Amino acid sequence: MTGYANASGEAAGKRVNLEIRSVNHRYLDLQFRMPEDLRHLEGTLREQIAAAAQRGKIECRIQLQDVQNGAALTVNQELVGKLAALSKDIRKAHGGLGKLTVADILNFPGVLAANSTDAEALGTAVAGLLTAALKEFSASRLREGKKLAQHLIQRLDLMEEIIAALEELFPALIAAYTDKLKTRLQEAVGNIDNDRLQQELALFLQKSDVDEEFSRLRTHIAEVRRTVTEGKGGAGKRLDFLMQELNREANTLGSKAIAAECTQASVELKVLIEQMREQVQNIE
Repeated sequence: MTGYANASGEAAGKRVNLEIRSVNHRYLDLQFRMPEDLRHLEGTLREQIAAAAQRGKIECRIQLQDVQNGAALTVNQELVGKLAALSKDIRKAHGGLGKLTVADILNFPGVLAANSTDAEALGTAVAGLLTAALKEFSASRLREGKKLAQHLIQRLDLMEEIIAALEELFPALIAAYTDKLKTRLQEAVGNIDNDRLQQELALFLQKSDVDEEFSRLRTHIAEVRRTVTEGKGGAGKRLDFLMQELNREANTLGSKAIAAECTQASVELKVLIEQMREQVQNIE
């Protein structure tokens, strides 16, 4: 499911901006974009997000900005001494080389450093911002979930209409096909024994009976409706399974087709099931 949320605040002399965004994905895929100074928090942040979301390709982006203008700087005197001594030794060994300037030394990595940030306070602030963002994030996904539920229920209603119409029509289709079968058998065999004819018809009726498929389709539809309506956690995987079962019964119904109406109903059911299957892969 898709979703977006952000939160921001200040802590330990830093402005913290946090964003969470997700796109549809069958499984949970977490990605973090943050400064290396915060990388040690990734495990904790991952647990927080995993507790709130079970599916989706989710990206958590964290940015830090200094809020203290003219923050005090410290000079690594030990490193400066080493650079000066190294410069002197190199100039002795290689005449004609210029001296290191003050600017050269100050620009050397590690010479200048801002006052250390309170890592614990910053980590606590980031965790709090993530909690606030996840609350908004979950609310946005819940709104989308309600829209998806409406989408699924509409297709369940259409499936029930198709099944009811075919079930009402089926006795007439059986009668018509039985008469056609009788005529073909008599033309092919001639004076066929009535008992043999009844046996063949009984065998045909047994193979073409779809009452069980109708019953299972209705049972699965009712279970999908219940799962969608209740909206409990882990519904996505349950719905995945139910889509497979619905598709199985629709295929069986098509394999027992005795008329074009049966084949058409099977195709229409599978189209609706496929539309739902694409959506339930995004539902938690």
